[in-house]
Amino acid sequence: MEELNKALWLALEEHNQMLLSNKNYSRRQQFEEIEKQALLPLPALRYELKKQSYATVMKNGHVCLGADKHYYSVPYKFIGKKVTIRYSSTLVEVLYKYDQIALHKRTKSSYHYTSEKEHMASTHRFVSEWTPEKFIQWSQNIHPDVHDYIVRILNNKQHPEQNYKSCIGILSFAKKVGNDRLIKACQRALSYEIFNYKMIQNILERGLDAQQDDPKEGKMPTHDNIRGEQYYQ
Repeated sequence: MEELNKALWLALEEHNQMLLSNKNYSRRQQFEEIEKQALLPLPALRYELKKQSYATVMKNGHVCLGADKHYYSVPYKFIGKKVTIRYSSTLVEVLYKYDQIALHKRTKSSYHYTSEKEHMASTHRFVSEWTPEKFIQWSQNIHPDVHDYIVRILNNKQHPEQNYKSCIGILSFAKKVGNDRLIKACQRALSYEIFNYKMIQNILERGLDAQQDDPKEGKMPTHDNIRGEQYYQ
C-alpha cells in the first residue's frame, strides 16, 4: 500500500504539470498563480459530524439525549417546550426555535445528569442537589425501617438518578399519609424484598399496610398426590 500511494503521488504530480486542453498553462500553474492566494487558513478545530434529535424539556429542567440516555439541563423557562438536540462526539447543543439555549460537553454515562445551577429556578435547584446523604438523613428522622428501605434502593447502582426519584417519592408519602402508614408500608415491602416506589405506592393505595399477617405457618394439606418428606429419604 505504501508503494502504491507513492506511485499515485508521482502520477498525480505529472498529471497536474500537463497543459490543459487548448490552454497554454497547466493545473499546477493555475493553482500557483490564481487559486493559492485565495486560500484561507484551515479551521483551528477539526470538523465534527453532528447528529440531531428532538425532545421535550422535562419538569426538572433537563432533556434526554436518547443516544446515550444521559440528561442535560436547559434554562428552567423552557420546561415543557419541544427543543432540538444537536450533538457531536464531544459536544451537546440544545436549541429552541433555532436559538442555542444550552451547550454541554457530551457525557456518555447512562441515566446520569449534567446540570448547570444557572439553568435552575430556585425551586428546582434542590433537584440538582439530590445526594444519598440527604435521603438517608431524611429517612432516619422517620424510622429505622424506612431508613433500611431507602438504603436498599440507593444500593441499586444501575440507575442512580432513577433511584433518587424513587427516594423522594417514597419519603414524600410521610406528608400525604403520615409517618405510621409509611413505616408499615416499608416494613411490608422489606418482607417482600422488592425495592421501588411503585411497591410502596401499591401497598398504601390498597391499604395493605393496615393488614396483619398471620405469623403461624400454614401446614401442608393432606392429599394423595403429595408424597411428603419421607418419600425422598
